Amino acid sequence: MSSPFGDGGHDWFIKCYPNGVPGGAGNHMSLFLMHDSHAKAGDATAAYKMSILDKALKPSCTKFEHERHFRGDGWGWTEFMGLQDLDRDKYLVEDCLSILCDVITADGLRAAAEQPPPPPPFDLRGLQLVEAIWNRETADVTIHLGDGETIAAHRWVLKARSPVLKADLALASNNATADHLRLLVNDMDADVYKSLLRFIYTDSQPPELETASPKNVERPLYAADRFQLEKLKLLCVEGLCKKIDASSVAAALALAEWHGCPTLREACWQFLVKNTPTHEQPISTNVF
Repeated sequence: MSSPFGDGGHDWFIKCYPNGVPGGAGNHMSLFLMHDSHAKAGDATAAYKMSILDKALKPSCTKFEHERHFRGDGWGWTEFMGLQDLDRDKYLVEDCLSILCDVITADGLRAAAEQPPPPPPFDLRGLQLVEAIWNRETADVTIHLGDGETIAAHRWVLKARSPVLKADLALASNNATADHLRLLVNDMDADVYKSLLRFIYTDSQPPELETASPKNVERPLYAADRFQLEKLKLLCVEGLCKKIDASSVAAALALAEWHGCPTLREACWQFLVKNTPTHEQPISTNVF
């Protein structure tokens, strides 16, 4: 039996029978979601999903129910997972099994059903092809960002444009329903990610690169490097190379070293050599 947890004003706990329910065949593990607050909160209607986690906390065996009505009792599966599939070396840590349970109560189900389609993350004016995508297809990915904001997108677009996002989506699909995915991006705020999505959808230069100062380019370059968007990275580098001067060369060189941009690094060194007296010229060294 798990510790109790709350959702939607109701208390729940998981009841596990490692060798199956009493009187059963004894060749399957049984799992049940139990309603633990009927006396104080009344009946509850909820959808729920349970997953067995391996030692890497990756869901392995997952089952879900779309909607059940609870009256202080429980619902679940008498044959959740065959004991022959429950590999001790794969799943048990100090003889303990990790189970992930997601519960959505009726209020959450109604809110999800009534929620309007999410808005595009950037202005669609003048972008006819992108506008057609948003008008014809419902976004099926929600990105949760480090500043608390959420942004909607289409998984097929993200997968086609970034190998990193493709891998992230594949991982997220192991722990989500088939029709909608959730991505967590803690190291990026909404402004940067919206600019990133605009590039992903339009393949056009982000507005921040028009001035191409190291301060303006730092975050787009980080995003390009983080998600392996080579064209965006090239646009950032080209913009910086055109704007190198005495006030920006040090910052530009730091970005080149940090993000592995040999073209930008060479441009910075050429500027330093050209604009430094001969007896003060720097000596280029490899950074390890």
